[in-house]
Amino acid sequence: MFTELTKRILSSAILIPIIIYVIIEGSMIFILFLILCFFILSYEWSMMIKSNFLKILGIIFILISLFTIYKIRINPQDSYWFLLLITIICISTDIGGYIFGKIFGGPKLTKLSPNKTYAGMIGSYILAIVASSFILKFNFVEINYYKLILFTLIISTVSQIGDIFISYFKRKSKVKDTGKIIPGHGGLLDRADGMIFAFPISYLIMLTELVK
Repeated sequence: MFTELTKRILSSAILIPIIIYVIIEGSMIFILFLILCFFILSYEWSMMIKSNFLKILGIIFILISLFTIYKIRINPQDSYWFLLLITIICISTDIGGYIFGKIFGGPKLTKLSPNKTYAGMIGSYILAIVASSFILKFNFVEINYYKLILFTLIISTVSQIGDIFISYFKRKSKVKDTGKIIPGHGGLLDRADGMIFAFPISYLIMLTELVK
């Protein structure tokens, strides 16, 4: 019998390499992946939310978020490295928060999401910085390291806010997960909640060339 933690680890071990491959490969595979994500995310959001206005608003936001992902990926100056960096920051933020929160526990961060702790928040920042610094060694673009740290902190913060935002609606709708598509994780929205907020902000930062 697999525990939830075991399912979570196995699912991540399978999904993360697939996501990285799709990002690097680009082309039609990447576009089809975004379309699939749009339908799944929109469905999960619609099933969770009762208000038709919020349903439509959420679907529009998901569409905008995925469009910014596409725009980031096709940017000829950065190729796939910037999109990969954002993805790794968000994944590391999620993992760091989960591990540190489980190990250290402690005071709750907010009533909007009872499982979030200050220890988890710190863990999210630590692992995100470590991961982004590690990723930096594998690209050929000159980046100011201090700007990279600032960018990482901003995106990690936005990702955590997105997580709390979706958690609020899950609590309001009295559901534990937005779906069951990913064993140990729940729905796609449960895992992409921070990302769908982080990518639009990252796109705006890319336009300002903050990380250059």
